[in-house]
Amino acid sequence: MNKTIGVLALQGGYREHGAHLRECGIEPIYVKNPDELQNCAGLIMPGGESSCLRRLLRGFELDTAIIHAVQNNNLRIWGTCAGAILCANEVVGEDPCLSLIEASVERNIFGSQLASFCENVIVPGVCDTPERLVYIRAPGIRRIWGQTRLLHSSHDVITAAENDSILITSFHPELSGTRAFHQYFIKKCGLESIDA
Repeated sequence: MNKTIGVLALQGGYREHGAHLRECGIEPIYVKNPDELQNCAGLIMPGGESSCLRRLLRGFELDTAIIHAVQNNNLRIWGTCAGAILCANEVVGEDPCLSLIEASVERNIFGSQLASFCENVIVPGVCDTPERLVYIRAPGIRRIWGQTRLLHSSHDVITAAENDSILITSFHPELSGTRAFHQYFIKKCGLESIDA
């Protein structure tokens, strides 16, 4: 079977990510157990409730499987919102989960649900025309170090960063019409997308 991109399907907005991947010409795998990672060049960890996702990852033994796959350099990860919290090496006020990227993340950095907002921005290297980014009870990246590179900041807070294997974003591209970040991640995984 040819490699594709998986979407962690334990909780959260996985269906929306799957729909965006299909619009980019990728038929996703909805990942619920470690065996399904074998056919994935990349895995999207969606927004949702990070504490719940953390428990489910451990319960399904996906946490160790994901770490092992990344360490063997055959899996790329994109964590959006809650997924970014799960991927970070450091989480303000709590223990980290997967510790895949040299970044410190803080929950709800922009405020409560009522403080949710959108922005239309150009993100160099990802999109050269303005794309709509949706922030809902979004975490923020307090600092990055080591091999981690800055991709985007909003309101003086880092909201997108990456290393060679991991991409983390505070926002939800799956909740807008933008497909630029999905296309960017597809390319990061060594796959090809169609123009959307």
